[in-house]
Amino acid sequence: MNIIVVGSGGREHAICWKLAESPLVEKIIVIPGNGGTAKEKKCRNIDISSCTYIKDDGTSPYVQIAKHEECIMAVIGPEDPLAEGLADVFWAADIPCIGPKKAGAQLEASKDFAKSFMRKYSVACAASETFTDEEKAKNYIKKHGAPVVIKADGLAAGKGVTVAATEEDALAAVTDIMDSGRVGEAGKKIVIEDYLEGVEISVLAAVSVTQESAKKEASRIIPFVPARDHKRLKDRGQGPNTGGMGAVCPLSDVTDEIMAQFRRDILTPTLKGLIAEKFDYRGFIFFGVMLTKDGPKLLEYNVRLGDPETQAVLPLVDFDFAAMCCSIINGTLGQFDFKWKTGYVVAPCIVSGGYPGNYIKGKPITIQKKLLEDSGAKVFIAGAQLDRRTTSSDPNATGLVTSGGRVLACSTYGNTFEAAWKKAYEAVSAVHFDNEFYRKDIGLPGAAESGKL
Repeated sequence: MNIIVVGSGGREHAICWKLAESPLVEKIIVIPGNGGTAKEKKCRNIDISSCTYIKDDGTSPYVQIAKHEECIMAVIGPEDPLAEGLADVFWAADIPCIGPKKAGAQLEASKDFAKSFMRKYSVACAASETFTDEEKAKNYIKKHGAPVVIKADGLAAGKGVTVAATEEDALAAVTDIMDSGRVGEAGKKIVIEDYLEGVEISVLAAVSVTQESAKKEASRIIPFVPARDHKRLKDRGQGPNTGGMGAVCPLSDVTDEIMAQFRRDILTPTLKGLIAEKFDYRGFIFFGVMLTKDGPKLLEYNVRLGDPETQAVLPLVDFDFAAMCCSIINGTLGQFDFKWKTGYVVAPCIVSGGYPGNYIKGKPITIQKKLLEDSGAKVFIAGAQLDRRTTSSDPNATGLVTSGGRVLACSTYGNTFEAAWKKAYEAVSAVHFDNEFYRKDIGLPGAAESGKL
């Protein structure tokens, strides 16, 4: 079968790589893709703006491309097109889609909606209040005290959350989000949450929930192996928040008892809510979880796979990923046989100097191929594109230039964590571009960001 994948990040490269391994898949069309998907087997990037056969007839260009390329399934990677209803568009065109329809996507698109959903269905989470008035929000903080967590209601590309240690920090965060316009419309409404102390984990999961009477009883959420993202820029969880500096999977501090609590207090009531709200939710969900002394508490929902967690989780997949997607679509997820490799994956990211602030694009990327091969790493490209304008006699040239802040991840498998970690940083040492930066402690003790101030 032919599949269309929407997105341009490292997550989408990992999804395409895993889909391409399936004997069920003949061709993958990636819109718009990146330099990694351009080189991935079975994959071809298409840029909507330069696609010659798209007609201006009111039909979605995504649908036109899917039909022209004879794609019979779509996979949507990022949150923005899901929040805008692209899954609805695909389904309306009789193209089954991995990704929730717009109604369910509000679980990520609106923090207020998500918190209301959590309270309604008794999902374990932090207490919170929602505000549209800046002065009322500030008065609440003065009465409540700090620490608190300030969240812009809408999608803000990872820039809408502030963990405020002091009342002054909290008040400044409210001004920054609501008054400065830094996150635009996303900051017109904010959620102020109680601060939770603990250590964060990420649980990605496959979801199959539909209101079709024959399939309703088959609704399932099946969690993947827990992972951990390291969001702070610098070693030992220091520096500003980023979109993610690397990930590790599985986690030695997540016991069977913790996962049982997670299922009981977070996953099961979430599934109950998805069914009760009559969402058509066939895709993935990301549970951002804090492990507190009182058990796991949900921090947030993402309505897609996490990034860079996907680059650490998918290398452990020991099943046909495309077949699993089919089971999500047709309501047989509960019967699908999930098998996982027993080792570890460490996936440090290499970023552009200046990230998450300003950075310069267009830096040529070289890779010492023998060193990379010896490490066994899979390089997942995020912020890099093919540069067709230049040629190089350098045997290490990749033909790629940087185009984003997070440039790539080196995902490496090992039978032990120590083996995976050593190989991952051997791979990192093989990659070079001007002004590159990376953390040197992904997965090590003390590296995980904690909810402790």
